[in-house]
Amino acid sequence: MNDTANAKPKHGLLNFLLDFGPLLLFFAASKLGSSDADPKQGAIVGTGTFMVAIVIAVIVSKWKIGKISPMLKLTAALGVFFGALTLWFHDERFIQLKPTLIYAFFGLLLIGGWVRGKALLRYVLEAAYDGLDDKGWLKLSLNWGLFFAALAIANEAMRATLSFDLWLTLKVWGVTIVTFLFAMANIPMLLKHGLKLGDEPQVPPQG
Repeated sequence: MNDTANAKPKHGLLNFLLDFGPLLLFFAASKLGSSDADPKQGAIVGTGTFMVAIVIAVIVSKWKIGKISPMLKLTAALGVFFGALTLWFHDERFIQLKPTLIYAFFGLLLIGGWVRGKALLRYVLEAAYDGLDDKGWLKLSLNWGLFFAALAIANEAMRATLSFDLWLTLKVWGVTIVTFLFAMANIPMLLKHGLKLGDEPQVPPQG
């Protein structure tokens, strides 16, 4: 078989919407649902919206792509669990804890894999960079593992010191921008280890 026959279909825009759509809806619903009479209302409305959106994302992923990524599975499971706690106790701290657990889990997973000589990022992304050698995959796994660990620490610092609105703004826009910049910063290393210029650098979705 030739490379064309073996190539996996790409779902660039759909993947982006599935990964970031629920988070963007969380942000929008929190802002639109806010009330001066109830400071927690925005967080509650946003959390409920996120729970519905992440479940829809899982269904659409299975329907249109034929699979559900490990990151989406974990985000959905923790999102629904901590979202339910947020709604039940009327306390936004539960939904704020979700990203810390996701980042910490994948940070430990990737760093632990690197210690054992396994590039587990391949399975997290469920994708292969054409031409990237095993050493490049190991380096990339370590880099993302350390990045996720740093995000877990940063989220806890923001959660402890910032208001919910400011935390949410930084979570949606600041973390997303930093993540894309970090992905771009890895490109020179990837090229040194065989990545072909035709491949687009993949960014793990945000928790």
